[in-house]
Amino acid sequence: MGYLDDMNELGHEQVVFCRNADVGLRAIIAIHDTTLGPALGGVRMWPYKDEAEAFKDALRLARGMTYKAAAAGLNLGGGKAVIIGDPKRDKSEALFRAFGRFVESLGGRYITAEDVGTDVNDMEFIFMETRFVTGVHTAHGGSGDPSPVTAYGIIQGLKACANERFGTDSLQNLKVAIQGLGNVGFHFAQYLKDEGARIVACDIDPNRARRAEEELGVQIVGPDEIYDAVCDVFSPCALGAVLNDKTIPRLKCKVVAGGANNQLQDDRHGDELQKRGILYAPDYVINAGGLTNVYCELEGYNRERALRMTRGIFYNLRRVFDIAKQVGIPTYRAADRLAEERIGLLQKIKRTFVPPQFRRRMFTPVD
Repeated sequence: MGYLDDMNELGHEQVVFCRNADVGLRAIIAIHDTTLGPALGGVRMWPYKDEAEAFKDALRLARGMTYKAAAAGLNLGGGKAVIIGDPKRDKSEALFRAFGRFVESLGGRYITAEDVGTDVNDMEFIFMETRFVTGVHTAHGGSGDPSPVTAYGIIQGLKACANERFGTDSLQNLKVAIQGLGNVGFHFAQYLKDEGARIVACDIDPNRARRAEEELGVQIVGPDEIYDAVCDVFSPCALGAVLNDKTIPRLKCKVVAGGANNQLQDDRHGDELQKRGILYAPDYVINAGGLTNVYCELEGYNRERALRMTRGIFYNLRRVFDIAKQVGIPTYRAADRLAEERIGLLQKIKRTFVPPQFRRRMFTPVD
């Protein structure tokens, strides 16, 4: 199959390949669906082994953003960008400004933000070249690092899981195994500590692991040992595809709920979790706090509003669990149904013509 075949299979509208040899930029912007609004999704910087791997990741991540925005009730479509490179070695002002010019050329169809391998400082460089970027520093009216709000949303979702599985939304004495102590994972651990939960965690970076151990009293285990941890909740907060044929049989938990994207290596692994009696919180529902946070920038950022909207993740997951039980399907399919029904409804509404001068602008470009 070729690139166009891959796009057609997943339903993407547009893919843009970006190259600037002078600054070492090789990037891909994938726009999946703009039914609900402009495609918003972060730019990930990662040392992909080749262009094909980067392309596949961009498509998968962009599609996930469509479903995330729809399930969260946001007026956004789904998109994602990837930059091929090592974030510890290849970053530069010129590289991100060059990427920003490609974003600007799309005229607002795609709005970027930070993701794995990028941060608020990188968004500052992109902001120099385009209006269509979120997650910029608060000095520019932005929201800054979205990680704390993402972690706050995971806490809300975990309470919904606890209510469903254990009959209470209290996290007191709940044992949670966190895979990954990056920005989201560390903030999540902080929230868990405040809630009185017990925490075991791992990270491939020993410095991150040491910080969590020293500052939060987290029990640290090796990256591979985390799958064997006896716990109530297994929480993937690193990269995706960690729930697969090799890892699922090792899990000793009753709930899987975490911040990583694309946690299931394949849909059938969601079926396998259900067969084993493990409640799965679909990743794009529970980790929507970061997206909600940057969405709030589009009409003027207010932290309290962002947190209030993020608390809705609790109720979104309750709806997913209710659909799953009513229809008799795994939770990941229930989440897809929730998102697809909202997209379908809005498609019908948009068939009614509204003159441009009466349309409410969700994102007002800066002159």
